[in-house]
Amino acid sequence: MHLNMYKKINYITAVLVLLASISVNAQVTTQSPYSKYGIGTIPGSLLPQLRSMGGISTAVGRIPGSNIINMANPSSYANIGLTTIDVGISSEFTTLSKGDVKDKSFNATLSHIAFAFPVTTHSALSFGILPFSDLGYRFSEAGTISSTSGTGNTASANVNNVYSGEGGLTKAYIGYGYRIGDNFRIGANIEYIFGNQIENRAVEFTDSASNALGAQLQTKNSVGGINFSYGLQYDIHLNSKTYITLGYSGSSASSLNSTKTFLATSYYYSGTTGENNVTVQTIDSVGSAKSTMKLPLMHNFGISIQKSNQWLIGADFRTGKWSALQVNGVNQGLQNSYGASLGGQLTPDITSINSYWNRVDYRFGLSYDKTYIRVNDHDVKEMAITAGLGLPLGRSQSGLAFYKMNLAAEVGKIGTFTDGDLKQNYVNVHLGFTINDRWFRRFKFD
Repeated sequence: MHLNMYKKINYITAVLVLLASISVNAQVTTQSPYSKYGIGTIPGSLLPQLRSMGGISTAVGRIPGSNIINMANPSSYANIGLTTIDVGISSEFTTLSKGDVKDKSFNATLSHIAFAFPVTTHSALSFGILPFSDLGYRFSEAGTISSTSGTGNTASANVNNVYSGEGGLTKAYIGYGYRIGDNFRIGANIEYIFGNQIENRAVEFTDSASNALGAQLQTKNSVGGINFSYGLQYDIHLNSKTYITLGYSGSSASSLNSTKTFLATSYYYSGTTGENNVTVQTIDSVGSAKSTMKLPLMHNFGISIQKSNQWLIGADFRTGKWSALQVNGVNQGLQNSYGASLGGQLTPDITSINSYWNRVDYRFGLSYDKTYIRVNDHDVKEMAITAGLGLPLGRSQSGLAFYKMNLAAEVGKIGTFTDGDLKQNYVNVHLGFTINDRWFRRFKFD
């Protein structure tokens, strides 16, 4: 018994270190021009089980068929009765269009690793690592530079202004949930948010067929600091199997440390081949511009109703005070956001012996968000439909460990939905593996 336990712990520790190092060093995990605003695109603290239900999470304490790590509302940890491990990957297919111009891209990344285990019969602890925000874009616009000589002659040149960004922020958390009585749960997470965001602006001369000298200014923002999130849930039992859950979760307006460095370089750019990045010289470099990044208050409200081991339906409403986002005391010009989600899950017969598909979880959902971005006096919105499956992978010989593969798909679009503006369509696919096991068991005989 003890040998098997040590093997499990060593294996999980190795996987955690591997995924943490990959998450920290990953650069481009999205391709969206909208990620250049604010702190980037925010995927949310959701496992595939919840993403496939439209992102409902605030009033989800458990889902039919298995324990779930719902770090979006830490009060839910109190419902965890088995040691739970969840590891996942995500992929993104994106199509950007403006008028007749289209561009397609694909990105994939390890999305999360999370652990949870009961501490007492009324409480549980969870910890893990997952993305907090993503930055990834590249676009250009044509322009002209004019100059006047001492003799009064004016010369002009055609240029491309190229904008690009990469990186993102990662969140490592540890949280605790506690149940008071039979129906009320509270919980909180301590989160360390860290990472690098790199943005470049370059000017490239396009007239010359031979090599022309371009210039680039790079801004690197290194972020690190503590944030807090919290939540509560309350169950109202309608009968022995059916109950309603009310939930609330939020995060504090924490200040993160931020260090900016600036690097100006010149490089060769070929107007014929379009190749660059051959640096000629570093024009200037300025480092250690220390500041703070103040995150906004976030509020989430939810309601769900479920019948144990059969079905779940829920809805969420969320708001974010992004108009208060500041970097070094300077407001970032964003607007407040809000959104809503609706989703559910159905498991036809969790105890079925003759039909595997009766034991499968079928999930569905819808989501709508008015983001914190406003372009050309129009709000940028996001809408998506979601679906997913929870596929049982069997149980251990002892019958005390359960395995499940969770598949989620999101089909959505982002934009102002105004003719002539940029439109972004996407298909996101998430894959997660969940283990529920009973660790630290006491046996009468060893």
